[in-house]
Amino acid sequence: MTLLMIPGFMLDADLWRDVEPALAPWGPVTHAVATEGDTLAEMAQSILKNAPPTFTLVGFSMGGYVAREILRQAPDRVEALILIATSARGDSEIQVKRKQALAGQPDGITFKGLSSVAVASSLHPDNAGRTDLIMRIQEMGQRFGGTVFRRQSLLDRRDERGELGTITCPTLVIAGDEDRLRSREEALELHEGIAGSAFAVIEKTGHMVPMEAPEKLAEVMSGWLARRQNGPITT
Repeated sequence: MTLLMIPGFMLDADLWRDVEPALAPWGPVTHAVATEGDTLAEMAQSILKNAPPTFTLVGFSMGGYVAREILRQAPDRVEALILIATSARGDSEIQVKRKQALAGQPDGITFKGLSSVAVASSLHPDNAGRTDLIMRIQEMGQRFGGTVFRRQSLLDRRDERGELGTITCPTLVIAGDEDRLRSREEALELHEGIAGSAFAVIEKTGHMVPMEAPEKLAEVMSGWLARRQNGPITT
């Protein structure tokens, strides 16, 4: 099997740096980033052009929205789905207003990077002072710059909760214990909406699960992949 990994907002393959070695037994890891296209559908199309023929799809946060769009476009290529710290909810009214305000600004506005305060708020309280994690996250954002920041910020995320029943491939939903960006309730909506899906919570983590608890995340993913290989997956 091949693992196709899709990171979240303003994140690249470094998100998975400490998770990837433990996933080696499950086949090659392929990294994709949602940087091309102005819609989820266009981003999914761009990723599919360079993706392996078939793969296990792993989507983190915003990458979970892209992953489900990939599944809609090419269901025959997706062997299994792992959704981490993500949601099926659409944009809130506040998020819509923020996007409208950003859309009204000139394209050439200088990207000043992700603020330390904003990044720290995405972490578990015990990790909020970890400058190593904060700097890694900020460096990923700087590598992309303003064009990608604007493109990803303006993505229209519609409410998909009513469509989750159409997902029939083996699915694992993973939540961070104290994720303040994507709540456990949102993760449970995914789990309960996708028939036969498995569900796991990674303790002592905020939103950035792959960076805050890479060993535990790899353990949960590997255990599920092993059970899937050995027989039908159940909750």
